[in-house]
Amino acid sequence: MRRLLTGCFVTLLLLLNTLVLIGPLMVFALLKLLLPGRYRDAASRAVMWIAETWAEIDKRIFALCIPTQWDIRGGEGLRLDTSYLVVSNHQSWVDIPALIQALNRHTPFFKFFLKRELIWVPFLGLAWWALDYPFMKRYSKAFLAKHPERAGQDLAITRRACELFKRQPVTVVNYLEGTRFTQAKRQHQQAPFKYLLRPKAGGVAFVLAALGEQLDAMLDVTVVYPQEKIPGFWDLISGAVPRVIIDIKTRELDPALWQGDYENDPLFRQYVQSWVNQLWTEKDSRIDALRAGRD
Repeated sequence: MRRLLTGCFVTLLLLLNTLVLIGPLMVFALLKLLLPGRYRDAASRAVMWIAETWAEIDKRIFALCIPTQWDIRGGEGLRLDTSYLVVSNHQSWVDIPALIQALNRHTPFFKFFLKRELIWVPFLGLAWWALDYPFMKRYSKAFLAKHPERAGQDLAITRRACELFKRQPVTVVNYLEGTRFTQAKRQHQQAPFKYLLRPKAGGVAFVLAALGEQLDAMLDVTVVYPQEKIPGFWDLISGAVPRVIIDIKTRELDPALWQGDYENDPLFRQYVQSWVNQLWTEKDSRIDALRAGRD
């Protein structure tokens, strides 16, 4: 009963926070559409400030109402006036509050690549649209075999989004697995990792091609839930998640990663894929060490 009451109370507070701030956010989003030049950029900065404030209030709600310990490691020297690429593993909706805990108001506000269906989420869908989050439509290989004209649409959306990101500092979050991890998915993929799915290099390759010169560094984020079961969002807001580890390693980016043609150069594509696979091999070992308490 206590967890039910906690979950309902936290849900109410999160909803109130969203309802209070969604109005001003949409006003500035409309101004961003209507105003020219530097006024549009000012409206965009206002949208980002409101989003950061919303996230900071959510952090306060979690701190006051739930016992979760956010064990944040690394991330020293982060800045608000530069751009980052964040690469993270993905297991649960709790991953997003974990990123907010670690990075909000330490880096520019996040830009996620979202599934198109999420635009219909009440309130949040509108906010994500106002924040210029790219909405992606993912097609299966079987669908693309029947409709080859749809191939490459996600990459085109990535290009258009990155053009917008060039106008101000940004933190671009890329979940290379493309979906949340489960053991069933890992076994279906026959993934060569213990805690990760196979990474997809195409999306991050096009982010690097569009923004490489603008990015100050890559933040290699590893989120670990020490308990046996991967928690869901209800587990978090009802107080059933005792501890979350957010491990951040700041890595320099090799300019060679964006100085090629990923679509048309097989050698360059292999180079980027090898880099991604090595990153994922190291992350799998890192998760194993963090879960075992060896670090």
